[in-house]
Amino acid sequence: MLDQSSRRSGPDPLTEMLRGLRLEGVDYARYQMTTPWCLLFPAQPAARLHFMAERGCWLRTPEGEWCRLEQGDAVLMPRGVEHALASEPGLPATPNGHCAFQHCCGEIAEARGGGSGEADGEATLFFSASLCFNVDAQHPMLRMMPELMWVHEMAVAEPAIPALLTTMACELALDRVGAGGILTRLADVVAAALIRSWVERGCGTATGWVAAARDPDIGRVLAAIHLSPSENWTVDALARVMHASRSAFAERFASVVGETPARYVLQVQMHQARQWLERDNLRITAVARRLGYDSEASFSRAFKRVIGKPPSHFRNTEPPIRATRPVDASPAGSASGRLADHNPPSVRRDDHEHPPAID
Repeated sequence: MLDQSSRRSGPDPLTEMLRGLRLEGVDYARYQMTTPWCLLFPAQPAARLHFMAERGCWLRTPEGEWCRLEQGDAVLMPRGVEHALASEPGLPATPNGHCAFQHCCGEIAEARGGGSGEADGEATLFFSASLCFNVDAQHPMLRMMPELMWVHEMAVAEPAIPALLTTMACELALDRVGAGGILTRLADVVAAALIRSWVERGCGTATGWVAAARDPDIGRVLAAIHLSPSENWTVDALARVMHASRSAFAERFASVVGETPARYVLQVQMHQARQWLERDNLRITAVARRLGYDSEASFSRAFKRVIGKPPSHFRNTEPPIRATRPVDASPAGSASGRLADHNPPSVRRDDHEHPPAID
């Protein structure tokens, strides 16, 4: 086991793990809503981020409970679960919320809607983004996160967030060249700061990814796995990373993460394999070879056991449509119809550009 001085050297495990989590596309929308209003955000593969810039609103959680979001609060749904935002609890929710969408800064959507605002005459302003991570929602790193990360008084807990969002608003208002690319990078930082803030302040005694991120020993092991998924990670090799005996490591890993080291490594490797097949269009034999399998057949069996479908399903289909259009940042995507009619350009990074890491 490492002593305390050794643990303090080098990057912390959370930073190391977040380096393996990348954003490949961002949809962004600026909402100005007057009372009464209620927006339904259906479930989607991409993560969803909201930040309350002016005034607050009510959030209906996936469990159906209503919670108050104050100005400066932020909320992240890593797996894009269904939820609603409203001016008051109990209002009927609709996907488009009677919003009128228009382009702002070329690729960015601006939405205005709600009622007449006769009650107070003031509008609620919030920012919403759909975040496409480089891993799917069932990847161990995202699966271990809660459905909802909610940070109160975000402006106080993370002073950089308001400045970042002010910069976003400036990019929207000025309609400057390259604003879409700048906004995607700013959203990367916002999402990473929210995850970090939640881990530091709100996770309590949670197990899985959160507990591992805070654990100096297991966190270091998970960082090694995620940074080098194609490594031959045996239990002995992982125990050496933690500087512990094989039995002590295996017991500690299972108690913190909630599953065995072998199972966790297999899931990480198969989800990485899916990315290589679906995103990079690698051949199945090449992927099997990268992960150390002797045959394509043995790799395919392991892949199907974790993912639920054979690797050929992903190799022979077109890459999934990323959430990279402003219409997708609206509660129901193109279902609202209004923004889709404008045929907005996609917010896409250059195909040869590597997406920035969330460090």
